[in-house]
Amino acid sequence: VNCSVTDTLAQSVGIFGFPLKHVLSPSIQQAALDYSGLSVRYHAWPVSEKDLPGRIDRIREPKYLGANVTIPYKETVLTMLDLIDPLAQSVGAVNTIVNRGGILEGYNTDVTGFLTSLRESGGFEPKSTRALIFGAGGAARAAIFGLVDVGVEVIGVANRTFEKGQALAQQVTGEIEVLALSIGSPSLLDYVSSVNLIVNCTSMGMKHSSVEGVSPLSATSIPNSALVYDMVYTPSETPLLKEAHKAGAKVVGGLPMLVYQGASAFELWTGRKASVEVMFQAAERVLSGNSDSLK
Repeated sequence: VNCSVTDTLAQSVGIFGFPLKHVLSPSIQQAALDYSGLSVRYHAWPVSEKDLPGRIDRIREPKYLGANVTIPYKETVLTMLDLIDPLAQSVGAVNTIVNRGGILEGYNTDVTGFLTSLRESGGFEPKSTRALIFGAGGAARAAIFGLVDVGVEVIGVANRTFEKGQALAQQVTGEIEVLALSIGSPSLLDYVSSVNLIVNCTSMGMKHSSVEGVSPLSATSIPNSALVYDMVYTPSETPLLKEAHKAGAKVVGGLPMLVYQGASAFELWTGRKASVEVMFQAAERVLSGNSDSLK
């Protein structure tokens, strides 16, 4: 048992972000903490950019186990912490902070969350496969560095702004082949026909977004042997997953990644294994009772 958890004294952990309207993390984490019998409260901490450094500093106090970090601060917090895990450093984003005796350590559990959900929910082993990633932001970076880490063979990066995708491709190149592709280009459609894995790391198809109802690919260009993975989890069947179903491909929605990255953060804070089942149940409860939840 990790000595940082004193069961008699209520401790705190929470999530920093803004505006934090539709976060699922508090429900998921609180359910897991309660199930483990830990007297820890998980809070939502909406914080403005100017107040962030002070708020981060406060979690050095013994009563805080650490925190999660979400949009728009995953990159910003890197400079506010004492130690950054090498994986988080290469992704360039931190989503989990651990307070170890007043020293703040930054981790990126999105990578583990992504890879675990690929294997557990998708039954997919990424080694030596060909992947297509939509997006070039933090979520895409986590997916790409995770895939490089486990020995994927080729990655195509498709992004609205070609230059951003190209810059990301150049950063990763050297270890494996990474191609920058333009969304809607013939070279993209040519490449997609040979892939084993398609991952949407953009907000395309997300409910209440400007790209609600939009899919990055249509059924005719999705190989039926591919696994199609969408990080968006509202709606649970996104436009991309609808197209994938039509194509006869296997699919994974965005909820497993959220749960597995949360389980990984839970273990970093408490030194205990999280109940993934309990976390899934809590997430499903919130999503079915409140179809507006986003993250």
